[in-house]
Amino acid sequence: MPKISQKAVQMPASPIRKLVPYAEAAKAQGIKIYHLNIGQPDIETPEIMLQAIKNFTPKVVEYSHSAGMESYRRKLSDYYKKHGISISHEQILVTCGGSEAIEIALMTCLNNGDEILIPEPFYANYNGFSCQADVVVKPIKSVIENGFALPPISEFEKMISPKTKAIMICNPGNPTGYLYSKEELEQLKELVLKYDLFLFSDEVYKEFCYDGASYTSVMHLQGADNHVIMLDSISKRYSACGARIGALLTKNKEIMQAALKFAQARLSPPTFGQVGAEAAIDTPQSYFDNVKREYTARRNFVVDALNKIPGVFCPMPKGAFYAIARLPIDDADVFCQWLLESFSYEKQTVMLAPASGFYSTPGSGQNEVRIAYVLNLDDLNKAMICLEKALQAYNSK
Repeated sequence: MPKISQKAVQMPASPIRKLVPYAEAAKAQGIKIYHLNIGQPDIETPEIMLQAIKNFTPKVVEYSHSAGMESYRRKLSDYYKKHGISISHEQILVTCGGSEAIEIALMTCLNNGDEILIPEPFYANYNGFSCQADVVVKPIKSVIENGFALPPISEFEKMISPKTKAIMICNPGNPTGYLYSKEELEQLKELVLKYDLFLFSDEVYKEFCYDGASYTSVMHLQGADNHVIMLDSISKRYSACGARIGALLTKNKEIMQAALKFAQARLSPPTFGQVGAEAAIDTPQSYFDNVKREYTARRNFVVDALNKIPGVFCPMPKGAFYAIARLPIDDADVFCQWLLESFSYEKQTVMLAPASGFYSTPGSGQNEVRIAYVLNLDDLNKAMICLEKALQAYNSK
């Protein structure tokens, strides 16, 4: 039988989804599972978006422009201007979700074997996207003790080699919830200018900043237009993960021209998704105000509940809807599987994401888990009770 490719062998499985078979088996036994393992919000998608899709009744569902519908890109340009980002529709490439935006950015800017520096823990699929693009991830470790703040710039400089081509961040961060300050971004800007690097910024959670903290985009940085690529998505903004609409933004003309060739190769982004996304831009501010209040309440409850459990430590995230918690266990992968295979409390259990999958350095995050606080407060309360009971049972074995 022919062998599959080496790239296929090296392609990492999703640490978020690898426990799904165990969850399905538990559900088959009548166990209720509280899913804190995946960033799938339970917030309702804006009605204005759903109605636009329902009312879109063309005779033929045609390809759009490979860069995305011009009407949508023009409206997106106006949306970004409200966030202090001056960008024309020609500097926006609509993609099949934020995932494709990252893939195209990597393939456009880096050669096979080039290196990209990423503070870890980071969104697990960055490993997969880098594998697809034959790019080498060089992790720079951030730590839970200071809430996963940007590591010292000196740590980045130590890792820079002739193969280094880019730095990537997620702001606000998945999986940590960390929100980078303007000062930290300025430090990164100086670094990429000094070493002539690209700066990729995944900003899909920018609507979710808490405690009055202000959001700074890499697109706000002055004097770095040719180095900066912003990556975005509607998935979390409008709780529309399945629409699969993202965007790549850059003022670097050479990058945009090259990225468009990759976009042409996949023809066009989803038509129905773009129709819905264009309409969603008119979502009233009250929607986001309500969502932010809800997530703030969920965050406060979960972090407080976690830190009340003996041996658990969880820093307070400033953005997104994730938190990483350190648990009194030796191996989170084993514990998270045990939760599904061998534990239930009142016919309930909780599904978590082992944090090891969000690190690139072997052995890191072994006693940490990522928690997505995407459930209502009642379910979160029950989930935290389950987790506390589970830790008691696990550590008394």
